[in-house]
Amino acid sequence: MSVTLTDQDTLTLRIAAYGAVSLMSAAGAGGSAHRVATDGSIALASATGLVGHVLAKAPKGRDLNGATVAALADQVLPALTASMNLLRQQDPAEAGNFRSTVLVAIEAAARTHQGPPSPTLADMARKITEALDAA
Repeated sequence: MSVTLTDQDTLTLRIAAYGAVSLMSAAGAGGSAHRVATDGSIALASATGLVGHVLAKAPKGRDLNGATVAALADQVLPALTASMNLLRQQDPAEAGNFRSTVLVAIEAAARTHQGPPSPTLADMARKITEALDAA
């Protein structure tokens, strides 16, 4: 099955995936926020297939904006759901690839801490998973 993505579709996928990592970084704020973002971004850059090609380039800073975590979530969570809807319509296998890529990225981001993730990180991961599954 061939997938046709517009420039806007590509931007939405990038905002969704990199935004999920940004939300995890914000939830892990403190000394580990940079490590959370780094580990999550490495996971996204390791994606394969169409998703890997799209995520090979991160969105520009102005594409992912939000003065607060809530403002960022207002942008990212709907983009996750929209991305899943878009990919499910065109290629269900790529939708699964996108979902698993984002989940691996948030798991990588959450594992930067010793022991289990903090309640804040765990809650953000739950919200991201719910947005992926809302489609």
